[in-house]
Amino acid sequence: MDTIERTIERIEPLDEEAMKKAKNRQDNLTKPIGSLGLLEDLSVKLAGITRNPMPRINSKAIITMAGDHGIVESGIGIYPQDVTAQMVYNFLSGGAAINVFARHVGAKVIVVDMGVKSDIRPAPESHQDFIVKKIGYGTKNMEKEPAMTRKQAIRSIKAGIEIFEEIYKRGCDVVGTGDMGIGNTSPSTAITAVFTGLPVSKVCGRGTGIDDEKLKRKIEAIENAIELHKPDPADPIDVLSKVGGFEIGGICGVVLSACANHVPVVVDGFISGVGALIASKLHPEVKNYLIIAHKSAEPGHSAVLNELGLSPLLNFNMRLGEGTGAALGISIVEASAKILTEMKTFEEAGVSKAKGE
Repeated sequence: MDTIERTIERIEPLDEEAMKKAKNRQDNLTKPIGSLGLLEDLSVKLAGITRNPMPRINSKAIITMAGDHGIVESGIGIYPQDVTAQMVYNFLSGGAAINVFARHVGAKVIVVDMGVKSDIRPAPESHQDFIVKKIGYGTKNMEKEPAMTRKQAIRSIKAGIEIFEEIYKRGCDVVGTGDMGIGNTSPSTAITAVFTGLPVSKVCGRGTGIDDEKLKRKIEAIENAIELHKPDPADPIDVLSKVGGFEIGGICGVVLSACANHVPVVVDGFISGVGALIASKLHPEVKNYLIIAHKSAEPGHSAVLNELGLSPLLNFNMRLGEGTGAALGISIVEASAKILTEMKTFEEAGVSKAKGE
């Protein structure tokens, strides 16, 4: 049995008993029942995920996966591919948006080279953890050939599993997913179209801000790729290999491993959502471990959330990626856990309950 199969086998349903106990405590905290709305539901979900009716969020990690994409050669974007590596160096120096938000919420950022087109050589004074799991120097141009081989797709998922297993050993109570890769909304759009059956034109957005002409070319390139390779939606690894990205496979692996270890996964935006969607196609129970941080401004993200049957915590019209939305989401997850564990019940506080309760 390989790494992916072993990990999938370890994914269990949420702990109903822990959730029952958490719900009972929530209903007896010093407030009207339900007055904290979705925060109450979130705390109960945390209890089920962690199998602990008093979940604690202390150690927080955000894993930002980086990779390049051959589809850029088809003229679908406005940024040069060099930007992927340049932004990775920015992450490592602590100067990007994800670094700011991670510091704000007290989360550690782990940057992973899953398939950047050049070799990353961090400076000795690098501020972040850096892991190299390079599957290749960028994917192939999926408009002309499969993005990667099936073997590479499997390796990318395994790499994500291995990364989270190591992080979990060091201590991790919640994990956020993030991404970096010029051109990565194109494979994400292709994967979304394949799994949802929606037309590419309905789920394709402007990514980094392309104009109408570039958008038309992007839609055409993605349609050509799907028509050429005919990815099978019943085979998630086939979809990943034909129209995916190395970092998307890595995110999928992180999600699977976190679920197997009963760790809540705070999913960032469109690209992270697609990685989580692939994981859910490999095991349907994955959906219950996911917490959607925010709704991306990318139109494909709404389709992903509909396919998952999940709602976002926030809607700030963000579309940066990197794990920025996940960082903000982690702060809300932590708040919900603290309400459940630190707020007193009526009995503990010596406060009278409402009549009839």
